[in-house]
Amino acid sequence: MRAGAAGIRAAIIDLDGTMLDTVPDFEAALNGMRAELGLAPITQDTIKPLVGKGSEKLVRDALLLDWDAARVDAAFEDALAAYQRHYLAINGQRSTLYEGVLDGLAAMRDQGLRLVCVTNKPIAFALPLLDQKGLTPYFERVFGGDSFAKKKPAPMPMLGACAALDLSPSQVVVIGDSSNDAEAARAAGCFVLTVPYGYNHGRPIQEINSDGIVSSLLEAAALITAHNQTSK
Repeated sequence: MRAGAAGIRAAIIDLDGTMLDTVPDFEAALNGMRAELGLAPITQDTIKPLVGKGSEKLVRDALLLDWDAARVDAAFEDALAAYQRHYLAINGQRSTLYEGVLDGLAAMRDQGLRLVCVTNKPIAFALPLLDQKGLTPYFERVFGGDSFAKKKPAPMPMLGACAALDLSPSQVVVIGDSSNDAEAARAAGCFVLTVPYGYNHGRPIQEINSDGIVSSLLEAAALITAHNQTSK
């Protein structure tokens, strides 16, 4: 990554679009909500660019496809409650692990890295999802979109995770699929690696300022190993 930089002792890893393809779950929950409001279903291709800013913005953007801002504001609380109800009912049932996730997490753990999950998904959704997919044992801590006063792309979640680990941000790498992760990592002073298969608000991953694009978490683990072999 950067020659002469400090060794990496921990990785902060995103959830949606990085470890799990959760758009099928979003599709079911959003369309359940939209049906209650008399709106037609929307497709996964429509949903993907909306993912990553937290549940509140996802719901709002899904309604703005049909309604003006005033109508969305009037219906928002009921819509959010409906979305949360539908999501909790199906959380994880349609989501799938991306290739290399389990092997990558195991490789990071085996090289002694401490692992934290930081997601904009509400913690009440994130914890059971990680547990259902067998990811919980890899993580020392999990922080959701409601764990801090601000979500990614603000640096607060990254700084909070580093503080929980009692590590300097310069000793931590963030791995994610979107500009949210990269901007938060850069502002916090962390390294950042990006994966090309996630969502990134519908924009090419190559537009993101990162320390490298990795095809999988397994490749990320290998890159971290190489970095640590040459670091101070």
